[in-house]
Amino acid sequence: MEKSVPPVTGRYLTNAEAAAVLRLSPRTLEKLRVNGGGPRFRKFGSRVIYAREDLDAWAGERVCESTSDVHYAALR
Repeated sequence: MEKSVPPVTGRYLTNAEAAAVLRLSPRTLEKLRVNGGGPRFRKFGSRVIYAREDLDAWAGERVCESTSDVHYAALR
């Protein structure tokens, strides 16, 4: 059974909230931040936050029509 994701409001989201919006684990989002390839983020001291529009843009760049799509292979 799939976990329900609580509604997330606000312009800026914490790592956990951003991960919930994208349906990724917070750890996956952290790895993407360190290794590159993840959504843009903002850093304020030790706090990392994500703007909702950056999450939407990042997700929108990952649209594929099939697994044979050239773009699909580049996203792996």
